[in-house]
Amino acid sequence: MAAIGRLDLSPRAVVISIAAGALLLAGLLATGARAERIGASISSGMNNVTTGMGLSLRRVHITGASAEAMPAIQKALAVEAGQPITGLDLDALRLRVEAVGWVREARVVRLLPDTLIVEVVEHDRLAVWQSAGMVRVIDGLGRVIPGADAGRYPDLPLVVGKGADLAAAEVLPLLAQRPRLMSRIEALVRVDERRWDLRLKDGSLIQLPATAQDAALIQLDALDQRERLLDLGFARVDLRTPEEVAVRPSAGDV
Repeated sequence: MAAIGRLDLSPRAVVISIAAGALLLAGLLATGARAERIGASISSGMNNVTTGMGLSLRRVHITGASAEAMPAIQKALAVEAGQPITGLDLDALRLRVEAVGWVREARVVRLLPDTLIVEVVEHDRLAVWQSAGMVRVIDGLGRVIPGADAGRYPDLPLVVGKGADLAAAEVLPLLAQRPRLMSRIEALVRVDERRWDLRLKDGSLIQLPATAQDAALIQLDALDQRERLLDLGFARVDLRTPEEVAVRPSAGDV
């Protein structure tokens, strides 16, 4: 009524407009399920109009996705060229993309007249986790990344054993600060879900304590700087006792 009041209409035209609106409402109420079909028909008609105006999907740009993740993301989007771009539910598309195991978060933007932009942030790849005969890629929270092929990540650290997935995020940053040591590590083995054994590529073993890992590695740093331990080789370095480092020479040095 407020809208009609702002129009320059004669009293007769106002009466006709109100009557027509009442008849339309009554018709919709009377049709029951047919009202839904009428609504769908109107929606379809609007889609046809927007498509005729050139507002249809022609391009999809996906950014931030790795080559491995791209097929799964494209499948989750499930959009086709020629769809009315104004009819796309952006929130639904975002949720479908974020349901892909690779994806941590996503943003979907409609760029008229014909482009859909999908910005993806994937889970970080922290390590390759080997346990119970399976090898999987894990992220920074220790979660397995579905679909990730561990064979494609030879440069990621290898963590082994039960509980290694959840504990890796604590020890790996400490080792990353020591590239001289990190470059020599073959695998980090979780022992009794409490502590780590570092197995080096030359067969040597470094036993870390269950707590105060950083302090133990500082002791190892001091010993290596003084004796060039990592270069000389050894069978085992035991750092499990605080303030004490026990070194067992390699068999050739005995």
